[in-house]
Amino acid sequence: MAIAIEMTDAHRRRNLFAACAAVIVFGFALGLTYPLLSLVLESRGVPASMIGLNAAMAPIGIVAFSVFIPVLARRWGTRNVAMTAAFLTACVLLCYKVFPSIEAWFVLRLVQGMVVSTLFVLSESWVVKFADPGNRGKVVAVYGAALSASFGAGPAMISLIGIEGWLPYVLGAGVLVAALVPMSMVREDRPEPADTAGWADIISFIPKAPVLLAAVFFFAVFDAATLSLLPVYGVRLGFDVTTAANMLTALVVGNVVLQLPIGWLADRFDRRVVLASLAAVTMAGLALLPLAAGSFWQWPLLVIAGAAGYGVYTVALAIMGDRFTGHELIAGAASFATCWGAGALIGSLIGGAAMQVFGPQGLPVSLAVCFGVFLSGMWARRVQRLRRGG
Repeated sequence: MAIAIEMTDAHRRRNLFAACAAVIVFGFALGLTYPLLSLVLESRGVPASMIGLNAAMAPIGIVAFSVFIPVLARRWGTRNVAMTAAFLTACVLLCYKVFPSIEAWFVLRLVQGMVVSTLFVLSESWVVKFADPGNRGKVVAVYGAALSASFGAGPAMISLIGIEGWLPYVLGAGVLVAALVPMSMVREDRPEPADTAGWADIISFIPKAPVLLAAVFFFAVFDAATLSLLPVYGVRLGFDVTTAANMLTALVVGNVVLQLPIGWLADRFDRRVVLASLAAVTMAGLALLPLAAGSFWQWPLLVIAGAAGYGVYTVALAIMGDRFTGHELIAGAASFATCWGAGALIGSLIGGAAMQVFGPQGLPVSLAVCFGVFLSGMWARRVQRLRRGG
C-alpha cells in the first residue's frame, strides 16, 4: 500500500534523472575517497593489509545500516532521506582532513558507509521502479554508466590535483552538495509500513534469488578491492601516483563506454547467459593482467575487465526488476545493498591480504579466483534446476 501520486512520463523521466544524480553522489564519494585515502595511507608507510582493513569499514557501515533505510524512507520520504545522506557524505569527506589520524578514519569510513548505503538503496529503487520494462536493460545500463563515470571521476581528479592539502576534499564535498539540486526534483510515492523491508524480508529474499545476490556479492568484492587497492597495486609495480590513479580510471572508463551495449545485449538475449559471459570475461581479464602489467596491454585489459565486471551488477539489477515488484522489490533492493556491503568488506580484506602475502599480483589473481567461484556456483545452480525439471 502506498500514498498514490499520479505519475506521468515526464515525472518518471525526472525521477530517473534524480536517481542518476543520487548514484553520482554515491559513486563519486567512493571513487574519490577509496584511492585518495589509500594513497595517503600508502605514503605514510601503512601496510597493505591495514589499508584494506581501513577500507573495509565503509562496507561494514553499509551492511549494518541498509536494513534501516526503508524505515527512514517511509517516515520522511525517499527524496528527503537521500538529500540528507548526500549532505552528510560531504561533511564526512571534509572530516577526513580535519581528523587525519588512521584511528579517526576507521570511524569516519564506518559513518560514510552508513550514509552512502542510503543513496545506494534509494537510487536503485527509483531506477528499477520507474524504468519501462521493455527498455529496462538499457535504462539500468545508463544508470550503471553514470555510476561508473562517477567512480572514474574520483581517481581522475586525484591524478590531476594530487593527494596533498585540502583541495581534493573540498572539491569532492562541493560536487556532492551540487547534486542536491537535481535530487530535490524527484516526485515520489511514500510507502506505507507494509511496503518496507526488514531483516526478516532480506533473509526470506535470499532463496528467491541466490544467483543474483551472489552476482552482487562478487561484483562488490571486485569493486571494493580495485577501488581501495588498484592505485596501491600500481605504486607497488613502480608507477608514479598519477599513473597508478589512472589505472583505476581505465578500469571504470570501459563501463562508461560499453555499458549501453551491455544493456542492449541484456534486452535481446537471455540475461542469465549475458551475466555468466560477463563474469567469464572479467575473470579472464584479471587473470591476464599480471602478464600485461607495465606494458601497453594493461590498459585495454583494465578497460575490458572493468566494463564486464560492472556489467555483472547491471544485468543482475535488470533481472531483479523483471522478477520482482512492490514489497519484494524493496526487499530485493535492501538485499542487494546488504550483499554489496558484505562483498565490499570481504573484497577489501582479501585484496589487502593477497598483496601482503603474494606481492602486488596477488590482487588481480585473487579477484580472478573469486569470479571463478561465482561461475562455478552458477553452473551448479543450473545443473540443479535441470535435474529438478527432469
